[in-house]
Amino acid sequence: MKTVMFSHSVWIVGMSRSGKTARLVEQFARWMQDENHDQESFYTKKPRLKNSDRLPKPLYPHRTEGSVLILAANDDNRRELADEIVMATTGKYPVRCKTPLGFFQDEVILFWPLLVQSLKLKAQFPVRLRPETEQELATRLWRPYINEEILRRAGTNEYRLVRRILDLLQLAASSGTAVEDIGNVLAVALAPEDSDTNLEPEFLSALLLDWRNWCLERGLLSYGIIIELYNQYLLTDPHYQQRLTQRYQGILADDVQDYPAVARHLFELLLNDGAVGAFTYNPDGIVRLGLGADPDYMRELAAYCQQETLTALPDDSLADRLTTPMVEIITEPLTLLSLPEVVQSIQATSRAQLLRQTAEVIVQAIKQGQVEPEQIAVIAPGLDAIARYTLTEILTKQNIPVKSLNDQRPLIASPIIRALLTILALVYPGLGRLVNRDAVAEMLVMLSKADERIETWGDEESVESNLAQQTNSPVAQQPKIDPVRAGLIADYCFQPHPERPNLLPVTAFDRWDRLGYAATTAYNEIVKWLEEQRSQQELRLIPSPISLLDRAIQRFLWDGTNLAYDQLAALRELLETAQHYWEIDTRLRQIPSDRLGGELPQNTIAEFIQLLQRGTITANPYPMRPMGTAAKAVTLATIFQYRSTRRSHRWHFWLDASSPLWAKGGAATLFGAPFFLRDRLGEPWTAEDEQLAEEQRLRRILADLLSRVSERIYLCHSELAVNGQEQLGPLLPLVHACVSVVADGVGV
Repeated sequence: MKTVMFSHSVWIVGMSRSGKTARLVEQFARWMQDENHDQESFYTKKPRLKNSDRLPKPLYPHRTEGSVLILAANDDNRRELADEIVMATTGKYPVRCKTPLGFFQDEVILFWPLLVQSLKLKAQFPVRLRPETEQELATRLWRPYINEEILRRAGTNEYRLVRRILDLLQLAASSGTAVEDIGNVLAVALAPEDSDTNLEPEFLSALLLDWRNWCLERGLLSYGIIIELYNQYLLTDPHYQQRLTQRYQGILADDVQDYPAVARHLFELLLNDGAVGAFTYNPDGIVRLGLGADPDYMRELAAYCQQETLTALPDDSLADRLTTPMVEIITEPLTLLSLPEVVQSIQATSRAQLLRQTAEVIVQAIKQGQVEPEQIAVIAPGLDAIARYTLTEILTKQNIPVKSLNDQRPLIASPIIRALLTILALVYPGLGRLVNRDAVAEMLVMLSKADERIETWGDEESVESNLAQQTNSPVAQQPKIDPVRAGLIADYCFQPHPERPNLLPVTAFDRWDRLGYAATTAYNEIVKWLEEQRSQQELRLIPSPISLLDRAIQRFLWDGTNLAYDQLAALRELLETAQHYWEIDTRLRQIPSDRLGGELPQNTIAEFIQLLQRGTITANPYPMRPMGTAAKAVTLATIFQYRSTRRSHRWHFWLDASSPLWAKGGAATLFGAPFFLRDRLGEPWTAEDEQLAEEQRLRRILADLLSRVSERIYLCHSELAVNGQEQLGPLLPLVHACVSVVADGVGV
C-alpha cells in the first residue's frame, strides 16, 4: 500500500455519538463553498491543472451523477446521511447517497455491456436475485449433488447447507477472493482432523462455480456475484477506471468499519488518482464483522489522510462513567465494585415473570411522566416471538405503542398473508393439496373484517367525535365471521379436492341459520367473489397471480380504510416478493431447455406458496418511516439491529442480561467469516481465537450501547431461560453489582 499522505483527505475517528457524521457533513459543505475560496485541492485534482480549469458550481450540471461519491454503511444510515447533507447545504447540490453494495450493484448494471463484452455473456438485461429466490434456485440446481450422505457429513439440513455455501460466495467476494480460489482458502482454513465432518473444499468450490456460471448465463445477479463482478472485472478494467475517475473527484464515506474489503480497493483507486476523501471510523461501532466487513483492512486507509480524533461525547452519554467499571466487573468478577444508581436490575426466576415485570416497569414509568414511549428501547441479544408478543400485548393494552426494528419474521407468520395464499390455492387449479380446513376458516375470518363507514354528517366537532369513537371502537374491528362460525363453515361447506377445492353454498350446512345474517352475508360475498375470479382465470383475464393478490387486497383488506402499519408492511412485502418471483420465473421460461424452467404456471404458484410456507424470511420491503403515533413508540430491537441503525434513547432495558448470547455473534456471523479476513486469509480459526473474539465483541457492545443511552439502564435478568436452563452469561456479574428495583414481583 502507498504510504504517501494526501494532505487534503481526512480520517475521522471517534466513538458513537461523538460527532463523526456531523464532521463529515461539515467537510462536504466546506468542499461545496463558494468557488472564490481556495479549492485547489478539490476542484483541480491534479497539480498541473490551472485555476482557470476549475469546474463551476453547481458541480457537473452536465453529468448524470454528482462529483462526490457518498456512501453509508447500511440503508438506514444512508437515508439519514442524505437528509443531513441536504439540510446542511439547503438543498443546493444533488446528493446521491449509497451503501457500498448498492453502489456496486448500480455500477454493474450501468456497465453491464462492458461485462458482456469482456466475459462473453449473452446480451440481456441483468435481473437481481433477492436472497430468498437465490436460496430457492440454488437448492434446485444443487439437489442432484446434495444427498443424504452430504447432509450427514455437514451435520445440518438442506436449507441451512445451501445457505451456508451461498454465504461463502458472498464472504469471498467481499474480501476480494475469486470464486476459483475459495477451495484453496478453505483447504488451508479447515482443520485436517475435521475432514470427516467437513465437506471437501473442492466440492464446495465446484458447486459455487457452477452456480455463478449458471446465473451469468441467464443474467441473474446475487449479492455475491455482484460484488465479485465489480471487484474482479469492472474495477480492473482500464475503460471503467477512466470513467470512474472522471465522474468522482471526492469520497464521503461514513462508518467505514462496516465496509467490505473491496470498498478499500475502490477508495484507493480514486485517492491514487488525486481524489480527496473524508472517512469516519468507529472502533466500538463494528457491527458487521462476520457479515463481510473487514474493519482492520479498512483502517489502513488512514495512511492516505490527515487523522482527526473526536473525543467529546454528549453530556448525556453514560459511556465515560460506566464503560471502564463494567468491563472490570466482567473481566474480574471478584472485584468489589458497585454500579451507580443509573444502572438498576429487574430480576425474576422465570423468563415469563421477567417479561411481565419489565413491561410493568415501563408502563409505570410512562404513566408517572418520567419518560416518553419514544425515549425507551428494549434491547436483547435475540428477541424470540414470545418476548415480542408478551411485551407488545401488555404495552398496547395500556395504549403504549410498540415498534420492532427490522422485524425479521417469516411472511407466513402473518394471518393476512396466509389468507391471501389460500385465495391463490382456491382460484388456480391443481393447488388443492396446499389448502386445508383450518386455512379456509382463517381466510374467512380475515376477509370478513367489518367495513362500517364513518359518518361525516353534522358540524366539525361531531364529525371528529364520531371518527374517534368508530375508529377506536372494538366492534368496528371485529370480523363479521368470527373464528367459531368460520370453523363451522369450513367443516361443512369446504369441499377438499386435489385439483379443484371448492366452497359450497352456505345451505350445505344443515343449521346454517345458526350462523346469523352478518356471517351468512359475508360468506356469500366471499364465495361469489371467488367464483368470479375463478371464471376470469379460466378465460385468462387475470394477467398473473400478482393481479389476483392485488384484487383481493383491494376488495377485502384495503377497501378505502387505513391498515395498521405492520399489516401494510406485510402486504407490501408479499407483493414485492411475488413480483420478483414471477420476474425470475419469466426470465427462466425464456430458455426452453433450462433445467429449472419450462414448467406449468400452476407449478410455479405451488412453489411460491411452498416457499413461504417453509418459513422463508424474505427481503424487507421498500422502507417506510412510521409517522404520527407509530413513531412515538417503545422500540424493541436485537443488539445487532439497534447498533446497525445507530439509535439512542434516554432509557435502556437490556433484556436477558444474563444470557450467554451477549458475547456470541449468532446470526450476525456467517459460517467461514474469519477465513476471509484479509489479515488472516485462510488461517484456521481456533478456540483461542474464538474466545478472544468474544471478549472483544462484548467490550465493543458495552461501549457502543453505553454511548447510546443518556439516563438509565435496567438489566433484566431471569435465573432460568426459556428452555429452563440456568443463565450464567458474561453480564451476570453486572446484575449482582447493581441495585434491584424488582425481584420476583417485589419492588426492592
